[in-house]
Amino acid sequence: MNLPVARRGNTSSAQLRRHGSTPFAVAMLATAVALAGWGSVRAADQAPAAKPAQGAATKGAATKKAAAPAAAGAADAANPKSAASYSVGVSMGEQLHRFGLGPEAISMDRIMAGIRDGMSGKAKMSDADQQNIATLIKAARAGQVDANHAIADKFLAENGKKADVKTTASGLQYKVISAGNASANSPKPTDEVTVNYAGRLLDGTEFDSSYKRGQPATFPVNGVIPGWTEALQLMKPGSKFQLFIPPKLAYDANVPPGAEIPPGSLLVFDVELMSVKAPAATPPSHPTIPPPQPQK
Repeated sequence: MNLPVARRGNTSSAQLRRHGSTPFAVAMLATAVALAGWGSVRAADQAPAAKPAQGAATKGAATKKAAAPAAAGAADAANPKSAASYSVGVSMGEQLHRFGLGPEAISMDRIMAGIRDGMSGKAKMSDADQQNIATLIKAARAGQVDANHAIADKFLAENGKKADVKTTASGLQYKVISAGNASANSPKPTDEVTVNYAGRLLDGTEFDSSYKRGQPATFPVNGVIPGWTEALQLMKPGSKFQLFIPPKLAYDANVPPGAEIPPGSLLVFDVELMSVKAPAATPPSHPTIPPPQPQK
């Protein structure tokens, strides 16, 4: 699902561009190897996206829940082995969570048995183990997709009733915040556009923002997800739209495992079309004519 410039660790503008054709099963097996190896899991690169502000009561509850891990960390400060062990567990748990797996999806006893056998050399990662992990992740993702589809359908049904929200034949919904230059042409599929935008999930989690990067994004209209391609052709330079992109017009189930955008999610974007540029004309090609040969 890829848009313009990639940012490590995030589903950002680069991930808004269309995905390639790597088979899902191959991607799952590659994920299984990475997950089993742990080596690629780095806490700094896997930090969860910031959540929207919550009410005072929720904050209080969250503070109480956070107190236990904080106390555990303080107690571990004098015991490097204990501290490092806990950090390994957090790293594994966070990675599993980002793959859509909760505590109920696995057996902690079997995980510990696998860790002990792997660390002692009694067991080595096999093709069957890789397949087991791939199957587990695939099932978890399928559950996420179904749940997020239901959430998206309910939201779109209610959102589409609003007077200022328009719904296209494809199911894309949008709201015109500002109309822009009415006398200018809308972008064509092959045009290059420069935009400022912010993208978030329905719960308010922001997964990408060119505003925060301080740099607009430039890309071809037909090089992004279908919802963007359609919406950009409805806009005028200087206009600003709010987009409500159904899963089928975004990434649906095709997000990379562990990405900040859960599979099957509806996406909300604030998009400001800054400029449009037609593609550079390709000079006509002429056949090469060999020079005349001297007469004998």
